[in-house]
Amino acid sequence: MSRVLVIESSARQQGSVSRELTQQFIANWQAAHPADQIQVRDLALEPVPHLDATLLGGWMTPSEQQSEAEKAALARSNQLTDELLGADVLVLAAPMYNFAIPSTLKAWLDHVLRAGVTFKYTETGPQGLLTGKRAFVLTARGGIYAGSGLDHQEPYLRQALAFIGIHDVQFIHAEGLNMGAEFSEKGLAQAKAKLAEVA
Repeated sequence: MSRVLVIESSARQQGSVSRELTQQFIANWQAAHPADQIQVRDLALEPVPHLDATLLGGWMTPSEQQSEAEKAALARSNQLTDELLGADVLVLAAPMYNFAIPSTLKAWLDHVLRAGVTFKYTETGPQGLLTGKRAFVLTARGGIYAGSGLDHQEPYLRQALAFIGIHDVQFIHAEGLNMGAEFSEKGLAQAKAKLAEVA
């Protein structure tokens, strides 16, 4: 039995293509792996605060010297990190906002990319500690960006995940969604076809 952690980051609850892709992923995965546990964390319904001095204090201040706010920030970071540590498969649903990922997803990453927990510094440089995990990234894009210099999603997420030891990463892009019906239908159909193969 594997544990699957799904991170939703679309600001929209209705009419969201990335959420549509996530629902198909979950349905396909459950059909192929009925014993697996799937946890969904929705960053729109439960926003994660952006990295600030309070969270840094929670990480770096000795426990006996922490303020109540720092303790709460550390507890939240620990919960998010524990969810990631316990997952065998990570699914990131990432609509493209202004050529990159939603700020809510960046905030989540800032909580879980933690020295000594998900990576460590060594004499030869940083080393990821989350080896053996798989990740799927489901994107929704108004234009067609894959492989272009305007795609700041895939390179960034590949680097961030590799930094913590997750190298087995598959991207599934639904592109051209705002380029008219023909492009939109084709982009969504291609993404759903790839999702059917993944499970």
